[in-house]
Amino acid sequence: MTTEVDSAFDIAFWFMDMAERTAERMQPQKLQRLLFLSQAYYGVAFEGRKLMPAVFVADERGPIEPNVYVAFSRGRPKLDVELFLPFEVETFLDALWRRFGHYSADRLTRMAKDTVAYQRAFKQGRRAEITFEAMRLSFARGAEAPALDQVVKPKVMRTQSGRTVAVKAWNPTARPAPKTSDR
Repeated sequence: MTTEVDSAFDIAFWFMDMAERTAERMQPQKLQRLLFLSQAYYGVAFEGRKLMPAVFVADERGPIEPNVYVAFSRGRPKLDVELFLPFEVETFLDALWRRFGHYSADRLTRMAKDTVAYQRAFKQGRRAEITFEAMRLSFARGAEAPALDQVVKPKVMRTQSGRTVAVKAWNPTARPAPKTSDR
């Protein structure tokens, strides 16, 4: 299955940078939960597409992506990551951050642990994989976590006259080539 970004580190660094810009404290467990939520909600929002190549496991503390967890165990690692994410991904992450960025690590952990996907994997044993499809279905139903429309809302801005406009990616249509006359 293809993914929208090259690695889970691209998304982890995006969250770390956003926390720094907004003066929000980013504990390791909070980062793990935001990664989990972003993968699951992206799958719901974009009809089963994966945001990042990541495997989440059910740890007793909550869902974690073990590679990112180890890499960040002693602080922010020095890695080459993609600084400029696709517009669609950036817009999605921005909406997710607006909804959950101010939540505490404990609140995000409770939300993630309440999902059917996490609970089923945890029952299988320590560090059992939480499948992407199980994550997507848990968040699609919206029983344990906010529904998609409460998380990913269209970005709304105002014109100089105060009229609201929805912001979306510019998608130019191809113009037909001008006709040349054969005289």
